[in-house]
Amino acid sequence: MPIATINPATGELLKNFEPHSDAEIAAKLDLAQQAFEHYRQTSFSERSRWLDKVADILEQEKADLAKLMTLEMGKTYKSAIAEVEKCAWVCRYYAEHAAQFLADTYVETDATKSFVKYQPLGIILAVMPWNFPFWQVFRFAAPALMAGNVGLLKHASNVPQCALAIEEIIQKTGFPTGVFQTLLIPGAKVGDLMSDDRIKAATLTGSEPAGISLAVASAKQIKKTVLELGGSDPFIVLESADLQAAVAVATTARMLNNGQSCIAAKRFILQEAIADQFEKLLLEKYQGLKVGDPMQPDTDIGPLATPDILRDLEQQVQTCVKAGAKVLIGGQPLADRPGNFFPPTMITDLSPDSAIAKEEFFGPVALLFRVPDIDEAIKLANATPFGLGASAWTTNSQEQQRFIDEIEAGAVFINGMVKSDPRIPFGGIKRSGYGRELGIQGIHEFVNIKTVWVK
Repeated sequence: MPIATINPATGELLKNFEPHSDAEIAAKLDLAQQAFEHYRQTSFSERSRWLDKVADILEQEKADLAKLMTLEMGKTYKSAIAEVEKCAWVCRYYAEHAAQFLADTYVETDATKSFVKYQPLGIILAVMPWNFPFWQVFRFAAPALMAGNVGLLKHASNVPQCALAIEEIIQKTGFPTGVFQTLLIPGAKVGDLMSDDRIKAATLTGSEPAGISLAVASAKQIKKTVLELGGSDPFIVLESADLQAAVAVATTARMLNNGQSCIAAKRFILQEAIADQFEKLLLEKYQGLKVGDPMQPDTDIGPLATPDILRDLEQQVQTCVKAGAKVLIGGQPLADRPGNFFPPTMITDLSPDSAIAKEEFFGPVALLFRVPDIDEAIKLANATPFGLGASAWTTNSQEQQRFIDEIEAGAVFINGMVKSDPRIPFGGIKRSGYGRELGIQGIHEFVNIKTVWVK
């Protein structure tokens, strides 16, 4: 079955790619292993120089690369530009800091000399999603390559041109041939790849079922994985919050990437005292958002990536209504145009105990809940199988500390939007996954942390 680029704004088939054959996959694995044997001996200064060149190309070609993302998965062009710029940032960050992060760490013991040494593992398989088709790849690739590993990318099947463009960028900067390669293969091939002894570990960003499948395949081979899965992130606003600031950020936090982000604010938990005002202000913001051609600079929300995502989101909204919820704005796909367009949607009066309230909504749909106090806010925030990120708004230092201590998530942002940043670790707990990307913790995920003892 071909791997296709289909424009989600029009439904037009742009390009077909034949999946790599078993023979082509085997050749790429051979090349990757050969590349690793040499590449692991390169210096940090060499890797840093190559990775800085990657950043240069990303910055120089960001207009074309952003257009490619918009054509393949529908994000707004202006947000795609920002994504490419962020990829350049993560490359420069690890080019500068990797040597320090992976330097031998000396420890006083009964030995004459004892230290911790960090060494690369080998081929790392990256199974990446379509929603941030460049950023998700580079936040893996930058630390992995700086650590001396080599990468094989199995990207989402609806962004093949992005996957090939990333491989081309890395290849033309001086990195040895085979250090980073793209595999155009269906997801069903991932299990077979994990059974190959040359692949030492894997990372996946994506859905919970995809994460489970990779984790099972890896466990059978006793291979490490890092998983960043779904989220149903709470956005908590208490009476003491700066309401205008919270509403402004809430709009972006939910609508980022057309609502298709694991760390998007999805459940708005509002203290009763300010709930009416917050709801009114947020509704006004939503009414002012423009849905349309993602290439246009004044478009706020483009199409969802695939017809399946559109259909699933519509069914979730209908389930909410059947459960007694009220739709304040939006709620149905836009039928007056081609493409996978779903408008900004706000839902209230949904019982937090209903099964649908605990699901992840991957699109521009906000669920609003009301609570009497901080105790109930924290309780509701944690009442989900997910634990990726959380945003909490209060100017009270004691309330801030309670959110920091008691919210079950991989990240808690106080008076700000949950976001990823090369300088700090990123990842979740519970069914949002395990392991960390970014920061010093991210580069330590795929190395042999070797104890050395000499007397």
